[in-house]
Amino acid sequence: MRSIPTAIPLARTRTTRLATASLLSATMLLAYSAGTARAHHGFDDFDTARLYYIAGTVSQVRWGEPHSYFTVTVEDGLPTDTPEHELPEGLRDAPDRDPINAAPSYDGSHDELAVTIAPPSFTSMWGLDRELGDGERVEAVGYIGKSHDDEFRPVVFWVDGQPVNQVLNEELPAQPLPVPYPQGGQSSSGADQDAPSASAASEGTSPAAVWAGLGAILIAVVTGGAFYLRARSRRT
Repeated sequence: MRSIPTAIPLARTRTTRLATASLLSATMLLAYSAGTARAHHGFDDFDTARLYYIAGTVSQVRWGEPHSYFTVTVEDGLPTDTPEHELPEGLRDAPDRDPINAAPSYDGSHDELAVTIAPPSFTSMWGLDRELGDGERVEAVGYIGKSHDDEFRPVVFWVDGQPVNQVLNEELPAQPLPVPYPQGGQSSSGADQDAPSASAASEGTSPAAVWAGLGAILIAVVTGGAFYLRARSRRT
């Protein structure tokens, strides 16, 4: 008879430990998943002070996670600046629309640019639910790599006139410099004084779909743990 009072506190202790472990596991999973999603979509390696327009033919497509890649053979005789195209809904406000429409055409020395875009899980939500094929024509506005000027990262690209968003929180990661861009060594420092950095703006939030999915995982873990603990308590 004396063992009964002892068993109840022990059961409660085990229940508390299991509940705490479940909550900690769910929190760690949520934090890790959110951090991974943010890390995969930053523009840190690109000069976000200068937007450029490119157009050309796709080749060497590599479609998958955590990014998709392809090569664009840049067309000769590009227009002076970005042709007027439909923009994704999240980029239609003036602070995003105006710099995109004013972006000058690429005038660098490379005939081919290695283009990095979001993975299929994001691109399919943002306007393109299939893999690009060799020989297709794309247009894009985006950034040149800081250390590798043969790399390009779009904020938006167009296939058959269809706009495909490429920024995680649907706004430019930084306010570009005024066109025409200054020559020489001035880069993103001027723009960064008036706008959030690439990592802060483009990685600071996630699309609703990401957070909804992560929230569902958290709810499932906590709910499952609660049912398990309740069943254990009844058996105890």
